[in-house]
Amino acid sequence: MTRPVTPAAGAGSSRHPARRALVGLSVTQVTSWGVLYYAFPVALASITADTGWSATATTAAFSAGLVVSALAGIPVGRWLDRHGPRRVMTSGSLLAVPATVGIALAPDYAAFLAAWLVAGAAMAAVFYQAAFAALTRWYGDRRVEALTALTLVAGLASTLFAPLTDALLRHLDWRGTYLVLAAVLAVVTIPVHALALTPAWEVEAHSADARRPPEGRVPSQVRSREFLALSAALTVTALGLYATSLTVIPLLTGRGFSASLAATTLRLLGAGQLLGRLVYGPLSARTTPTGRATLLIGASALAIGLLGALRGPAVALVGAAVALGAVRGACTLLQATAVADRWGTARYATLSGYFAAPITVATALAPWAGTALAAAIGSHTAAFTVLAAVVAAAGVVAWCSGPRRGPRRPDARGS
Repeated sequence: MTRPVTPAAGAGSSRHPARRALVGLSVTQVTSWGVLYYAFPVALASITADTGWSATATTAAFSAGLVVSALAGIPVGRWLDRHGPRRVMTSGSLLAVPATVGIALAPDYAAFLAAWLVAGAAMAAVFYQAAFAALTRWYGDRRVEALTALTLVAGLASTLFAPLTDALLRHLDWRGTYLVLAAVLAVVTIPVHALALTPAWEVEAHSADARRPPEGRVPSQVRSREFLALSAALTVTALGLYATSLTVIPLLTGRGFSASLAATTLRLLGAGQLLGRLVYGPLSARTTPTGRATLLIGASALAIGLLGALRGPAVALVGAAVALGAVRGACTLLQATAVADRWGTARYATLSGYFAAPITVATALAPWAGTALAAAIGSHTAAFTVLAAVVAAAGVVAWCSGPRRGPRRPDARGS
């Protein structure tokens, strides 16, 4: 039987391998997000112009891949707990490369859609959730520092890969561009996942119940009121944050911003995420898990509401957009730490797979939801107001969902 080990002990005994793994994961997160996520919006116009597929249909294939990643995250979480991130994330990279090639070579829309569905399965094994699980186990009570470092570096994915994709499109068609990106994905992520994720990954004594089918399928924590309410609150918050972030350009151009200034504001919104991630560490040290979730969800509602309500001056709107980005960045770390803060690090990947699935679905649907809501109401301003109110209600749910007591020991075992 595998020797049980506590996460804290594991982290302490493999400090240098864990540090090397953190560097490796930072590199692979930038690359994986850059190729599988941020390249698509840049290439969208070229894809539709070449194929004749509508932008709606083409984006639907991409969004379907994200939905698959949410659903696949549940079994991937179990595999991570049982087999560790090295095997799972390397396998994810080995799947992501042919999926990207399939996107590039798709002869028709059905093949294009199928390739994105396969890419979605790969995303579940190479995106944040898998990396969060690895660092949470390896770093123990220092996990917030490691997760912050990872997300700060990974936040550069759009900064690096949006211009890279654009530069490739200037010299190649979209199919050639995706083939080059597939090569980058293969050269970077496969060897790094295989060679850098070397810290010990030993099955914890508590996670032995993962082998018992009745409890292993749906853990008791997942069925608890606190788990369901908190996951629902963060799902609604993610929908509100991403729907507003992705519709901020039509909001601003409707208020007289030039297209270039609106695009600059969107980039500053993205930069604001880095600020939010820097603030999260000090915030987590001074708040309880329930208070922290309520505070950040409330700040999300306020930022969305301000962006919808402000008419000017331009600097105020830009400031509100940066604030929205900062809250979104902090909420990424809130999602990463919520499970361990409340239920301990035992079976973190399994529980996190269930916890994050609806949040990922909401993120995938957010572009459509924001546009559809604005069209139904007839105003981006009114849509932002509705989203702010819904997110504020989610804050109340988060506040009422759990015990308002001090945080558990960082590595307390889940019950």
